[in-house]
Amino acid sequence: MQTSILKEYREALLPWYTIYPTVAEFTTSVGADSYEEWLRGLPADDSVSLYLHVPFCQSICWFCGFPTTIARNQGPILNYLDAVRNEIRLVSEKVQQELVVNDVHFGGGTPTLIGAAEFLATIELLRRRFAFREPARIAVEIDPRTFTAEIAEALGAANVSRASLGVQSFDPIVQKAINRVQSEAQTAAAVEKLRRHGVSGINFDLIFGLPHQTVESCVEAAVATVAMRPNRLAVFAYSHIPSVMKNQRLIERTALPDSVARAEQAAAVAETLVAAGYREIGLDHFALPDDELSLAQTSGRLRRNSLGYSADTCKTLIGFGASSIGRVGEGYVRNEVTRESYSRHIAAGRLATSKGYRLTDEDRVRAAIIERLMCDLQADVPAICAAYGFDPTRLLDSAASRLVKLAEDGIVGIETDCIRVRHEHRFVVRAVAAAFDAFLDRVVP
Repeated sequence: MQTSILKEYREALLPWYTIYPTVAEFTTSVGADSYEEWLRGLPADDSVSLYLHVPFCQSICWFCGFPTTIARNQGPILNYLDAVRNEIRLVSEKVQQELVVNDVHFGGGTPTLIGAAEFLATIELLRRRFAFREPARIAVEIDPRTFTAEIAEALGAANVSRASLGVQSFDPIVQKAINRVQSEAQTAAAVEKLRRHGVSGINFDLIFGLPHQTVESCVEAAVATVAMRPNRLAVFAYSHIPSVMKNQRLIERTALPDSVARAEQAAAVAETLVAAGYREIGLDHFALPDDELSLAQTSGRLRRNSLGYSADTCKTLIGFGASSIGRVGEGYVRNEVTRESYSRHIAAGRLATSKGYRLTDEDRVRAAIIERLMCDLQADVPAICAAYGFDPTRLLDSAASRLVKLAEDGIVGIETDCIRVRHEHRFVVRAVAAAFDAFLDRVVP
């Protein structure tokens, strides 16, 4: 199975397909004017999801692949938050009707660094500017190292329903190598605070492929995690891209496990979690049987969006904050990446959209096929094309060379153009989805 396709996957050269087309295809031809037009055209009866990006941390984790800023005091955070609140007001004024909100997600960075009072004030502003469907699902990303009782109380008061905790690894050697020292006791204390204040949905993030990581330390982290019984887990593969992320240059490349070791780590963690009662969800998630992700998978409602796997069925996602990504019916938009440029646009009373992408009919069909592969590990290509009134022949012809190679290697089974990823190869589902990516090179050496 050492094909060039699998080599692409293991070297992290393929997209994660949280959205399609990917951000690499966004251009300046879609800007603030396009976004304003799309907002005004939102259907009155559609619910929306909101995403608020808070790009601040108290320290930089060397493995991190997201742009964040060290917050040494509250000044920059409060200034940024003022801009976000102004953007909330600006967007709410652009739409023709009061938008109904199903889901809200605070991401980062570390969103809880804005403090309890500011968090509650932001939630209150959102509730004034939009019509929250009750109970709306509110989720927040958390760093257990900076999580306080005061913040936990505020999350409870705001009716936050889910918290996602960064864990990565419990191995002290690995933690030191990635500049994220976090004890099991800190994580357990954060979980206890959350549950005590009514935040019942708990997510953990684990990572394999980190420096000095072994199968044994990965399993130990999974066992420790199971003892805290989070509702769901994301188990990500570390992507080492120091040419893009300067902080990753502080990680010793020679300490990273090779592709074979990474595959063994992923399999060992999956085996441990499944044995503990978790269900496998798509590429890299696990959930308890009664979690909404498991229920969505069972009913065929599992989705994949810019935040990963989700039970959120809203077609519209409105992003607030620097670099946030949104989607409306016509396509994708992304805000200015730097805080300075983002804040200047908002202060001038205009939307901060810097790039975007207008979807074509073919994009929508390809996106639907890719999403079903990523979520269900299978896709009935003719049925999906029929739902969009699209002839499947051209899509199947363009994907043929890659699919044939994958079938020869036993990774997929193909029957009447219904493609199924074999369960034991779920970790390489991106290589299957890539067959339907019109923007990738179709030549397979």
